Amino acid sequence: MYCDQHAYEIRCEWGAQGVAALAPHSDAIVVVDVLSFSTCVDIAVANGAWVYPYRWRDESARAYADTLGAILATSRRDAGAGYSLSPASLRTIPAGTRLVLPSPNGATLSLATGAGPTLAGCLRNATAVARAAGRYGRRISLIPAGERWPDGSLRPALEDLLGAGAIINGLPGSRSPEAELAAAAFARFYPTLATTLQQCSSGQELIGQGYTADVALAAAYDSSAAVPVLSAGAYRAAAS
Repeated sequence: MYCDQHAYEIRCEWGAQGVAALAPHSDAIVVVDVLSFSTCVDIAVANGAWVYPYRWRDESARAYADTLGAILATSRRDAGAGYSLSPASLRTIPAGTRLVLPSPNGATLSLATGAGPTLAGCLRNATAVARAAGRYGRRISLIPAGERWPDGSLRPALEDLLGAGAIINGLPGSRSPEAELAAAAFARFYPTLATTLQQCSSGQELIGQGYTADVALAAAYDSSAAVPVLSAGAYRAAAS
């Protein structure tokens, strides 16, 4: 199929359709949702927690968490002192915590990748994830999650393109033009990552809602060596 980028080892495509096109032909899939699912997962698993992605935040999510003996993350706005999709809320999550983390973007994509190895990547752990993904084989696919317009359609998001490019930057192999574009975008904005995330549409939205710390945490390039790998329904840190 022409859109599966099969002629290249390093591929990049957006959202659920990207997963559907690339996953069957990949040795590993990396889901990139910088603001904020992948950043949350990175911070949580670096602390020794397990993160269970879930698509919906509803009664079924509560029931799912109960079956696991897990905590259900709340929405950002309802978080209070609890855990949520705010990366800042997870900075002190204890080792061994089981957390169900609903997300319409990163979590949903994580659950759609099938049986192949799935990793959660972001700017924070870009080099570590690139190194780990390469151990699965040479055919690596990056899936920038994007955001949603009010009508539910995909809104490509700069921060996810940059996160994908940061990981691609650490991967050997032939790159599709889409992967080359992501890598070039990262190279262009690398000197000003923090400012760029603050000024892009998604960053402005979060800052306007009072989540400036979340944007700063997401922009902390290569500050983490954690490699979140999806296994038995949960992201957990891969062995060193």
